Amino acid sequence: MDDTGCRGFFLEPVATYHRQYEALRAFFIEGRRLQDIAQQFGYRETSLRSMVCRFRAQVQAGEAPPFLGNRPWGDPSGSLTFPHQPSQRRQSSPMRAR
Repeated sequence: MDDTGCRGFFLEPVATYHRQYEALRAFFIEGRRLQDIAQQFGYRETSLRSMVCRFRAQVQAGEAPPFLGNRPWGDPSGSLTFPHQPSQRRQSSPMRAR
């Protein structure tokens, strides 16, 4: 079975948050050099270094990074979608009732 497209999903992500995730994963899990990761995922090395620092700070502060937000599994676009919430009816102004 040809899994070229499946491998490409992980190795050449298109969505912003997916690219960030894979770049950070390559650094922290695979131990790859920033220069190599930046080249693969289309970042400047200085931008990737900043991303690594921000990620460390978020983890230490107990904050969830943006790519862990509410996102339907299987949505490769990485676009955030929120469930439809019924609009809350605004109370009428007391001045208007007079």
